[in-house]
Amino acid sequence: MEPRDLKRAKPGACLEEIVLETIRAGYRSRDAAKVLSVYAENVECTIVNRNNPPSRPLVLRGREAFRRVIDDICTREMTHAIVEAVTGNGSLAYRVECRYPDGCNVVGHYIAKIEDGRIVSETSVDCWDE
Repeated sequence: MEPRDLKRAKPGACLEEIVLETIRAGYRSRDAAKVLSVYAENVECTIVNRNNPPSRPLVLRGREAFRRVIDDICTREMTHAIVEAVTGNGSLAYRVECRYPDGCNVVGHYIAKIEDGRIVSETSVDCWDE
């Protein structure tokens, strides 16, 4: 997260809200670097979806491993909207709704733990139209 992101935050915003707003702005502008700026170097991301079921989730360790996923998401021709979120006590949870130009919809639910202003662990559960 860059110092300019802190300046743009609403007065009185908690750190978790600032992290969330940075993610929101990054996805809106398809800026993978902005999204990744709020993840710790040693982040652990667990992804559950049709390709990675609960018995065999995809676990990515480190920001570089996670970068490939975020780069892929941000280069796809699709929209992203964070439509619900809860922040506080070093955690945040949010729902992302995505839409491809062909009408395919994707919904993801994310839960993250934040330490020192960075996400250190995140679990997502995603599903999409077949």
